[in-house]
Amino acid sequence: MLKDNFNELQIFLVVARERSFTKAANILGVSQSALSHSIKGLEERLNIRLLTRTTRSVAPTELGTKIIACLEPKLTELEYELESLIQLNGTVSGNIRLSTGEHAARSLLWPKLKPFLRMHPDINIELVVDNGFVNIVDGRFDAGVRLGESVDKDMIAVRIGPDMRLVVVGAPSYFASHDIPQTPHDLQSHRCINMRLPSAGGLYHWEFEKEGKSLRVKVEGQLTFNLLSERIDAVLSGFGVACVPEDTVQEVVKSGELIQVLDDWCPTFSGYYLYYPSRKQHLPAFALLIDALRHHE
Repeated sequence: MLKDNFNELQIFLVVARERSFTKAANILGVSQSALSHSIKGLEERLNIRLLTRTTRSVAPTELGTKIIACLEPKLTELEYELESLIQLNGTVSGNIRLSTGEHAARSLLWPKLKPFLRMHPDINIELVVDNGFVNIVDGRFDAGVRLGESVDKDMIAVRIGPDMRLVVVGAPSYFASHDIPQTPHDLQSHRCINMRLPSAGGLYHWEFEKEGKSLRVKVEGQLTFNLLSERIDAVLSGFGVACVPEDTVQEVVKSGELIQVLDDWCPTFSGYYLYYPSRKQHLPAFALLIDALRHHE
């Protein structure tokens, strides 16, 4: 029975995961009509309705969900064992999907991935950049990258970057007509370049700390961006002050293109971590990636 339905069961898993025949067809490289025919044939042979279809969505039925829960871990284990056997010849290969934010991708991941990929040409990496909090399990990612304080407790976390700071900067042209702020409260009278948080939909309240006391300040200004590069360009262009990762502006602060303010109010905090589900069994390629990304003091 398994031999007769194996391919169709794999197709069913992809359709159920994507909740769309269109997306599943693109992933599998087949037509929607072929997918529909395969699912229909599988349902007829099993005498079970696996999917509930509407004009706008596709979702697994109750029995379909139970089959997914039973089948998916076994297929993952089978894939792991097969890859392990293949890699007995000494060549490590595999596909790894990572979810990360813009700053971590540019400042940390990509610089570390370049030598890793050259050393392991048979390992494929898909890097998906999203500044929101992505559910890596639902998104079918092998791992994600977040600041240490944002990693869920049920995940395994591996430190991959040093401590970091967010700092407040402005251009000399801006401060030529605006007083330099002495405390975070002074920012409420400044033109601040805001950042919108994708996960919450709201604006980021700038966070400060001094002598053990934390302070969050809601700021206002003419510009709001969800991307870091645009905020840095805006502050360099004199549109206001911005709160950005220190490493992204170190050179322009050193050259005098930007002025760093409120330095004693900007605390150091835990940097980036690679995180992944504790229950997930990973291929040797993933173990090599962890070692390559791991931060060493």
